[in-house]
Amino acid sequence: MDQLIQINDNKNLQVVFGKYDSNLKFIEKELQVRLSRDSQGVRLSGASPELVHKAVELFHYLLELAKTGSEVKSRDIIYALRLLQTEQGLDFKKLSKGKIEIPVRGMIVTPKTKGQLDYVEAIKIYDIVFGIGPAGTGKTYLAMAMAVNALQRGLVRRIILTRPAIEAGESLGFLPGDMVEKVSPYLRPLYDALHDMMEADKVEELTEQGIIEVAPLAFMRGRTLNDAFVILDEAQNSTPFQMKMFLTRLGFDSKTVITGDLTQSDLPNGSPNGLAEAEKILKTVEGIKFMYLTGADVVRHELVQRIIEAYERQ
Repeated sequence: MDQLIQINDNKNLQVVFGKYDSNLKFIEKELQVRLSRDSQGVRLSGASPELVHKAVELFHYLLELAKTGSEVKSRDIIYALRLLQTEQGLDFKKLSKGKIEIPVRGMIVTPKTKGQLDYVEAIKIYDIVFGIGPAGTGKTYLAMAMAVNALQRGLVRRIILTRPAIEAGESLGFLPGDMVEKVSPYLRPLYDALHDMMEADKVEELTEQGIIEVAPLAFMRGRTLNDAFVILDEAQNSTPFQMKMFLTRLGFDSKTVITGDLTQSDLPNGSPNGLAEAEKILKTVEGIKFMYLTGADVVRHELVQRIIEAYERQ
């Protein structure tokens, strides 16, 4: 079976093909099809009509991804092939258009799975979103991208990052430095994501101005957070009291994203878990959305997904 994909934009075509046609060779190997350049675009051929159809869907998706200005890498193809196997009727155009533009660096963050796309869409719609799932599913990174995007578009006036500093028992007074220096080691994953999206000196400048604020969860008590995008990371390490306290800080024109992995709690054995309790109490509350990411949404090394799946089978 042969099928022609008509393409007029040679620049995007080359992005899809990759350096030295590496992506082209990868697709041919994975789907057992033949791709060749044609005067009108790309011609796909193969013994199986089903595989040719999959290759056409994949190619259209990768072209949409290239149009966003993103570099197309083999991992993007791996994620897309995974979706083709698990999501019937998935709209690849919708997935590629779920991009989050970061004007500071001209960066574009694109959801890589349907779960990630649904998570991003939920953050756009709801004022409080819980992102629950294992490591590597992008729940913190995507929340940070949405926060930076909201700040640059003027939708909020500040970003507030918080996390339970359970390793220090929330008793940070004995640690050297000011509050930011004390809590920084516990907020490192948020800082890593933030520095991906903004220059270090810009992060420092905005922090000094109070536009970006870091604070341990215990320090949120008594505040009302207006015009802010607030991220609570590692929420599985919060107590029920801390979670209730945090959720009632929400002010006008603000968004809150709470991320956590219920299988990774560092609370003492037998201690009630704030994230787990919030899930039970708030799941049916209108205006709050719980999003669940799984091993299928892992966008780290492929071995991470296998590790998560192996542990889930125990």
